Amino acid sequence: MIHLTIETPILAAAPSYTGCVLDCNVLNSLHEPLLWEEISAETLRFSSRYMVEDINKLPGIYEMRQLYKKLGKDPNRYRPSAEALCRRLLQGKELYQINTLVDLINLVSIHTGFSIGGFDADKVQGDLRIGVGQAGEPFEAIGRGLLNIEGLPVYRDALGAIGTPTSDVERTKLSLETTRLLMVIHSAGGSTGVDVAVDFSQHLLLDYAQATDIQIKIF
Repeated sequence: MIHLTIETPILAAAPSYTGCVLDCNVLNSLHEPLLWEEISAETLRFSSRYMVEDINKLPGIYEMRQLYKKLGKDPNRYRPSAEALCRRLLQGKELYQINTLVDLINLVSIHTGFSIGGFDADKVQGDLRIGVGQAGEPFEAIGRGLLNIEGLPVYRDALGAIGTPTSDVERTKLSLETTRLLMVIHSAGGSTGVDVAVDFSQHLLLDYAQATDIQIKIF
């Protein structure tokens, strides 16, 4: 099981910061129709309850935006991924279809308000620590090229940065060849709601990714 260390600068800005690590064996696929039925239902539910101006006040999203501000990062320019997904839905845009693991992580993020990192665990080197991005720190974001992560909360393994609540890195991204998943749930506001995210994640992983040997630890 991968260990997670939360570094002092993060705890100074968000004393109740909670990280949850979920590790399991999986079978990924390009598209899972039943999962997309759940995504469509969640889209309808979410769109009927909220307007765009509500998003930055939602639990999970609000606390992460506050952490960004305390670390000196503009959350309107570098949006946490949960906020970006929710905004996309309320703008009437469809979610991107990537692969089953990425799609189900996006569903959990919309459902809970937490930004969630998804990594190929076999490409992660050693344990994880979360700190603050440094000026000039290399980070090739998935589908976005080089990303300025200075001031962002950053997960690092032994080789360097692998993810932020805004975007994950190309080196450890999920692909159809991924057989072991590492999910990291980011909560800047404490443990409230993390259990819901864990339970929902397990349901989706069991139903749509044939997950086995699920291990979970909250830090």
